[in-house]
Amino acid sequence: MQTNKKNNIAQRPKSQALYESLSQAIPGGVNSPLRAFKSANILPLIAERGDKDMIYDVDGNGYIDYCGSWGPLIHGHSHPAICKAACDQIALGSTFGLSCEPENTIAHLIKEAVPSVEKLRFVSSGTEATMSAIRLARGVTGRDLLVKFSGHYHGHSDMLLMQAGSGLIGLNKEATSAGIPQNVIAHTVSLEYNNVQMCRNFLIDRANKDKIAAVILEPIAGNMGCVPSSLEFLLMLRDVTSEIGALLIFDEVITGFRVGLKGAQGHYGITPDLTCFGKIIGGGFPAAAFGGPSRLMDHLAPLGKVYQAGTLSGNPVAMRAGTESLKLLQQEGFYAELERKTNVITEPVKALITEKGINACLQQVGSMFTLFFGTTSVLSAKDLEQCSSETFFQYFRYLLERGVYVPQLQQECCFVSMAHTDEHLTYTRDLILAFLKT
Repeated sequence: MQTNKKNNIAQRPKSQALYESLSQAIPGGVNSPLRAFKSANILPLIAERGDKDMIYDVDGNGYIDYCGSWGPLIHGHSHPAICKAACDQIALGSTFGLSCEPENTIAHLIKEAVPSVEKLRFVSSGTEATMSAIRLARGVTGRDLLVKFSGHYHGHSDMLLMQAGSGLIGLNKEATSAGIPQNVIAHTVSLEYNNVQMCRNFLIDRANKDKIAAVILEPIAGNMGCVPSSLEFLLMLRDVTSEIGALLIFDEVITGFRVGLKGAQGHYGITPDLTCFGKIIGGGFPAAAFGGPSRLMDHLAPLGKVYQAGTLSGNPVAMRAGTESLKLLQQEGFYAELERKTNVITEPVKALITEKGINACLQQVGSMFTLFFGTTSVLSAKDLEQCSSETFFQYFRYLLERGVYVPQLQQECCFVSMAHTDEHLTYTRDLILAFLKT
């Protein structure tokens, strides 16, 4: 890319015209709220194409992409093997509403990679995966109460939109959307993330422990920025849920196959009861799944009484693309190289923050990272209140004008892909260091 050419993000006539047209047919001109770039107070990016580690808007501006469609593009845009697999399947049929061989192939790949999963059910989105896993947990345990953690986002189903993360941070701290009746979230409790003693006390309290069906969390939060669980916190959750007969659900829609072949559960060495997957397993197409031991999964219809269905679940195109995505991950040294690439940016930035005593922090797990401004550590949602949105948006616009696209909220993660070149990583690093020195 031409690193000496600044993008004029204020003057994008094709994007402006297309956004105005979109707004006449689609609420807010977008099909997901963050795409509106409302918090950043700029015209939304209107994408035209992606190639390797670059994304291009309809005005011809190019950006090094650290969003990666919010995580799934671990191999970058338009990887040849993934494209070929998808096109080959489209030629055979794009959907059947029936079982198909590609489902079998990828299901066994996931089983082999993640020991906690004996069986899994495919769905089309992370929202469906978490919603279905919770229904299964309630059906198995015969209990109603769900425990989640403030700042964690598990999709937009009604029962989970309570003190959620990502683009919902800053909205109503009870139900984080209008249109959700209070009695729908009456069976959901949101606790403080990483607070070991407080959470333990709630879970074992006599008034609660026999009512709790499940505890769900992102073991490495990715929707409040990159905020990993402490090992002590996860061990407590594993021990206490087993003790009280509740299920522990890991939402690994982001972390599954991102931080390693075994996901966050492999990173920590902790086995959940149920796991939700998404993003990477679709290879850039809509796909997600939830899974666990047969003794739990066999409660799903048609074997059991817990109902779940979907016409496009296990879509053959997504399954073929996802299979290629997972096969590429199995290459020797894949994750070590991915982390090396990420460290090109993160290690010098961390060093500068420490050296200069800058009121900021960079938090990282593998190829996920977030640069927080206005605080030296983020452990829970309450720590986000100390973050400086003004500084972050200056940083966001500074990078975007210079051809680097990071997520437009500091409550989101940056993702490095195997397609990122050292040249682009070094360029990005130098821009971040220059901004921090101003």
